[in-house]
Amino acid sequence: MVTRIYHDLEWSAVEIVPRASRMPLSVAPMMKVTDRHFRRFVRCLTRRTLLYTEMVTTGALLRGDTERWLGFSAIERPLALQLGGDDPGDLARCARLAEERGYDEVNLNVGCPSPRVQTGNFGACLMEQPQRVAEAVAEMRAAVTIPVTVKHRIGVDALDRYEDMARFVEVVAESGCDRFIVHARKAWLKGLSPKENRTIPPLRYGDVHQLKTQFPALLVEINGGFAGLDAILEQLQWVDGVMVGRAADSDPYLLAEVDREVFGDRSGPVPSRAQVVQEMSVYIAEWLTQGLPLHRVTRHMLGLYRGCSGARAWRRTLSERGADPSAGLEVLTQAMAQVDGAAPF
Repeated sequence: MVTRIYHDLEWSAVEIVPRASRMPLSVAPMMKVTDRHFRRFVRCLTRRTLLYTEMVTTGALLRGDTERWLGFSAIERPLALQLGGDDPGDLARCARLAEERGYDEVNLNVGCPSPRVQTGNFGACLMEQPQRVAEAVAEMRAAVTIPVTVKHRIGVDALDRYEDMARFVEVVAESGCDRFIVHARKAWLKGLSPKENRTIPPLRYGDVHQLKTQFPALLVEINGGFAGLDAILEQLQWVDGVMVGRAADSDPYLLAEVDREVFGDRSGPVPSRAQVVQEMSVYIAEWLTQGLPLHRVTRHMLGLYRGCSGARAWRRTLSERGADPSAGLEVLTQAMAQVDGAAPF
């Protein structure tokens, strides 16, 4: 196992706030996944990893239910708001809202290839418009004191040479952006669905490594296909950070050791799965009193026992019994009883 531990992060004893520099590990923003309940669940596994909201469009934030999109609890920090949009003024106003609410940074999505973002001319479409991205970042940075970062692809459609990506980063960096999160797959705007765009275009890790070599003063993070601690640690030999995506949803317990192995925090034991369930039961009980259906939280916990005896029964119990509108904490107790070796709580 390759080991690279970071000791140069500043952490408050009261609240966890990242420096505006290196963040060696994060969990990717994922639509219909990284809501506040998922983030609270992940915090049972890692206190240090940077978390993201789902992508929120500027229109939804400025003209919709602000509390729905921006609400979070302090324990979810460090936390970034990811924005989707192409209007610099609107993005700046949304960035200001994020800072006022206590978010630790704002991220601009320049990687989503869905038909919705193509219609709105944002997401991966903006890979073709580096100057517009630079203008947006400049206005956002002028509006807030928290970091503004950019998440993008290595390319889009025919604009997929390494030199094209390097030019994009060079132009945007001139606006003051110094942290780039790079999904190491290109995006096809036509012909592939968003799901297919996460798997079919080949991973080109070497392009991201080369980007860091060419721009050593910038912070470069890599995203795409990482599903284990060894892979994360290996990548940290080449880049400043790793972003974990779908693996954090399907196999969340992989995050249980990252505070220790990635951040060098050995102040406490690695949480057991049963301890995670116990902590979440307290959180769930509070939300049940507010009328939230059980499955809104437990859907994020389906993969907790992946690879363990009884994992299938655990998932089935949470999925089937948890879907009942009247379901309560007894469903968690029933699910725990299906897992071999699981301690009662």
